[in-house]
Amino acid sequence: MGDRWHVEVDRSVCIGSAQCVHHAPGGFRLDTGRQSHPADPETDANEKVLAAAENCPVEAIVITLLESGEPVFPPED
Repeated sequence: MGDRWHVEVDRSVCIGSAQCVHHAPGGFRLDTGRQSHPADPETDANEKVLAAAENCPVEAIVITLLESGEPVFPPED
């Protein structure tokens, strides 16, 4: 992929399902309140982080291109 991503979790939406941790164990962690956080908000593009975003049951994960801010996930309609 070669791009750099900015990864955010909307904590007001996150329900703590841990699907992100399941799909990208090194990319996300849960705090004591079971809220998800990206392990590193600025990361190289990778399939595991994208899979985590795609499989979040409430779409709490937002990925944008680091340089341009262009959305990666969720995609623009």
